[in-house]
Amino acid sequence: MTEHDIILVNENDEPVGTMEKMEAHRRALLHRAFSVFIFNSRGELLLQQRAKEKYHSAGLWTNACCSHPRPGEDTVAAASRRLREEMGFSAAITEIFSFTYRSEFDNGLTEYEFDHVFAGVYDGPIHPDPNEVAAYRYQSMGDVRMALDKEPSQFTTWFNIAFPLLEKWHDEQKAVKEAVSKT
Repeated sequence: MTEHDIILVNENDEPVGTMEKMEAHRRALLHRAFSVFIFNSRGELLLQQRAKEKYHSAGLWTNACCSHPRPGEDTVAAASRRLREEMGFSAAITEIFSFTYRSEFDNGLTEYEFDHVFAGVYDGPIHPDPNEVAAYRYQSMGDVRMALDKEPSQFTTWFNIAFPLLEKWHDEQKAVKEAVSKT
């Protein structure tokens, strides 16, 4: 097992083995992954532009960070680790939903992931790793929706799939807060 091994899973996210990350992507095998969405206290979403050197989706906009847990590593611990490594900060995160997607890339690699999605709130300084992140910005959910509708190709495949699910979750959270404030 190497540092770059990932967890292969079945459709129920049950581990079925491990494999070196690039080999799993070449063979298009289903594996465990995570995506982290960070909001600021104004409700704006943190987006990052992937570095130009990334092995796929280089230069595209996406969520705060995403990656794969290592074999034996708890998924939330892995998501917290990668948030620190990629964006240079820590924040409390909670799993909000999961989904499976498959996306083939021009370089012969395929992302076939059971993706655990986490969300958190952060207002402090950001110190991204330039090997991972070319740029970052906070944007309102409405502005992100307009950008996705206008130019979906400027965003990663998984972001295009996850964002509508995030919008639904976000709207449900707002409705609960509004209902609680009325009581």
